[in-house]
Amino acid sequence: MPCEKGSILLHRFRQQNVLDQPWLNGEMKWPGIRQFLMILKCPFFSRMALAPPSYCFVAFPPHTKDGLVVIGKNSARPRDEVQEIVYFAAATHDPGCKVECTYIEIDQVPKTNAVALSRPSWLWGAEMGANEHGVFITNEAIITKEPASETEALLGMDLVRLGLERGGTAKEALDVIVSLLEEHGQGGNYYEDGSVCHAFQTAYLIVDRKEAWVLETVGKHWAAENITGGVKCICNQLSLTTKIDAEHPELRSYAESQGWWTADTEFNFSQVFSQADNHSDCCLAKESLEKQEGAVTVEMMIDILRDKSGGICVDSESFLTTSSMVSVLPQNLSSPCIHYFTGTPDPSRSIFKPFIFVDNVKLVSKVQSPVLGSDDPVKKIPRFQENPDRRHELYKVHEWARSVMENEQEKGEKLRRTMLDLEKQGLDAMESIITSSEVLDPSEVEDLFYDCVDTEIKFFK
Repeated sequence: MPCEKGSILLHRFRQQNVLDQPWLNGEMKWPGIRQFLMILKCPFFSRMALAPPSYCFVAFPPHTKDGLVVIGKNSARPRDEVQEIVYFAAATHDPGCKVECTYIEIDQVPKTNAVALSRPSWLWGAEMGANEHGVFITNEAIITKEPASETEALLGMDLVRLGLERGGTAKEALDVIVSLLEEHGQGGNYYEDGSVCHAFQTAYLIVDRKEAWVLETVGKHWAAENITGGVKCICNQLSLTTKIDAEHPELRSYAESQGWWTADTEFNFSQVFSQADNHSDCCLAKESLEKQEGAVTVEMMIDILRDKSGGICVDSESFLTTSSMVSVLPQNLSSPCIHYFTGTPDPSRSIFKPFIFVDNVKLVSKVQSPVLGSDDPVKKIPRFQENPDRRHELYKVHEWARSVMENEQEKGEKLRRTMLDLEKQGLDAMESIITSSEVLDPSEVEDLFYDCVDTEIKFFK
C-alpha cells in the first residue's frame, strides 16, 4: 500500500538525512524525488510531520514560591481523542501473576502504589500522572535517527504508569522504567488509528519533592540527567547534551557502531541522536520562568499552559491540548502533594481541579470513559477498526461549554469568567492547606476531586 511504503521510506530518508539535503538543486535523482513525493502524500507524513509539541515544565526553588516544586504539562494529541482521569488504589498481587499493558503482558510485582492518571481512554498507561509517594511522571513522543519500532511492545505511556506504580522516588521510578525498557523494548501505535502505525521514541520527566530526572530513549538505549534546581522544559525533541548522569552501558558503543559518533569527540546526546543538525531549544516559556525568583506559583504555571499565542496551548485542525495537569510537590514532607487535572480539552477553557492522595479517595466515574472490555477495538486484531464513543460525562457537558465560548462572545466570556472564579476558589483552598502548620485531616479531602467534578458538571448543566 502507498501509505505503508511512504512510512517506510520516511524512516529511510530520516536515517540517511535525505530530508535535510538540498534535493531541489538536482543532487537527488528523479526516483528519489518520486519517493519523496510519495512520503508527502502519505497520511503518516502529512499528519505527523506537522504534529505540534506537547510542553512540560518543572520549576524548583529558589524560582518557586514557598519552597515548592511546581510542574505543568499539556498533552497535545489528536483533537478528537478523549482523555480520562483514573485512580487506582495501592494493591498487593499474587506471586507469578501478570499485568496486561496496552499491547503486551509482563510480570506483575508484589505491590503497586496508588496512582492518579490522565490518559487517552483507549490505552492502559498514562500521558501523565502521580503516585501516593509524591512522584510525578510524564512522557513526550520524540523522533530520532533511529526509527521507532512498529512492533508491539511497551508504549512510552505504559512505562509512565509502570514507573508510578512501582517507584517510591523519582530515582526508583527511573530505574523501573529503564529496566523494563531494556527487557521488553518500546513500540507500537501511539494513536488510535487503524490506517497507519504512528510509532515514536520517548522522553520522560520524572519528579519528586527533591529532584527530577530527564530520561531520553532511543530504542532500548537511554540517557538521563539529574536536576535538583532551576527550571527545565521538555517537549517533543531531544534535550540532553553533555551532562549525562546515568546511561545505558552500551549507549556510546551503539552510537559508534551506527556511525553517529566517534570516541575521539565529545559525546553530546542530542547531537548524536537527533535526526537534524538544526536542533534548538523548543521551550518557549522557559526564560520567563527562569526570571521568576521566588515567584513561580500554581497560578503562573496554569497561565503558561493556557498560552495559545506562544503555541504552548495547541488548538489546530488536527491536534488539540486534550488534557492538562499541574502538580505541586512541597519540599516540606508534612505538607501534602496536590495535583490539578482538567480531564477536558483546551486548558484555556477548562477548570483545573485539585486531587490529594488519601486512603479513602472517592472514585469519580464521571471522568472515566465507558469500559468496553473484550469488545474494545484496541483488543481486537487487527486493531482500531472501529471508533467507539469514549466520551465521559464531564467531556460531554464540556463540549457544550467550549461551543458557547467559541461561538457566543458575550455569553461565552461570562461563562469563562465564572469557570475561572470556581477554579480560583479551589486554588485558594489548596494554598491554605499547603501553607498551614496544621496536619491535614484526610477525611476532609476524600471527596475533593469528586466534589469539584460534580460541581463543574452541575454548573454546565
